[in-house]
Amino acid sequence: MRVVNKRAGQLAVLAMLSIPVSGNLYAQQPSYDPIVVEGALPDLSTMAKGPEVKGTIIARNGEKLRVRTADGSSTDIAITDATKVKTSSGLFGGRSKMGNEALLNGLPVTVKTLQWDGGLVASQVSFRKGDFKTANMIRNGTEQQFAEQTAATEALRGRMGDIDKYNVKGVTNVYFDTGKAALSSNAKQDLCAAASQAESTDNALLLVVGYTDSVGSEEYNQTLSEKRASSVINYLQQHCRWKPYRMLTPTGMSEADPAADNETPEGKAQNRRVAVNILVSKSVDGF
Repeated sequence: MRVVNKRAGQLAVLAMLSIPVSGNLYAQQPSYDPIVVEGALPDLSTMAKGPEVKGTIIARNGEKLRVRTADGSSTDIAITDATKVKTSSGLFGGRSKMGNEALLNGLPVTVKTLQWDGGLVASQVSFRKGDFKTANMIRNGTEQQFAEQTAATEALRGRMGDIDKYNVKGVTNVYFDTGKAALSSNAKQDLCAAASQAESTDNALLLVVGYTDSVGSEEYNQTLSEKRASSVINYLQQHCRWKPYRMLTPTGMSEADPAADNETPEGKAQNRRVAVNILVSKSVDGF
């Protein structure tokens, strides 16, 4: 196995985000270059023992895992057909074997590793059944009752709460009539197109931000911008099938950050908008 670093291109950074996790303090993380695994692995029994890695899977790409540890660092680990995947029921519980497909994003794991050619290979990956149930339920979305899904989503976000820097992969604006938060037919089409674009982007999240023109009081416009953001969120989830756990906190920005001059009718029309931002965390971009 040979690990080859590839320098990522210039990164665009979104300056302000709000994400609903327990504790709203996010530690800044460095960006990580993708890894490329080349060559056939030898017999695992010939490899030297590596460190035990405990953390949460934050990215999965074929035969590679990226695990975020408690100190905020990330470790790339290769998995093979010989990697043992085990789960337990907790205290006094039994253990059972599972396949590599059980290694889901958001799953807390303990990985026993081996060293080979400068990289790490997993000899064994273990995790708790309860944690697997949570990660699997979030992946399957609406297969569980809404309240249970929400609790699991928050648990998963809590484990990944230190990811706060993103690359912007695309922005779609939809527009509204004066004083209204209802979506037009064109807006609905544009939203599902944005969701489709995001779905084809690895590890993408959506950030929705609502705006108004300068007509009305600051308090009224703040409420209106939030209603517009909520309308977009609801449509993306209910009609465009965008998963709730892949959505960052919607934000209403009232008259802030106008896209055009509020002194003209044309400018006001451009400011009555909601921006749908496609984001990818810098820590997993290109993984």
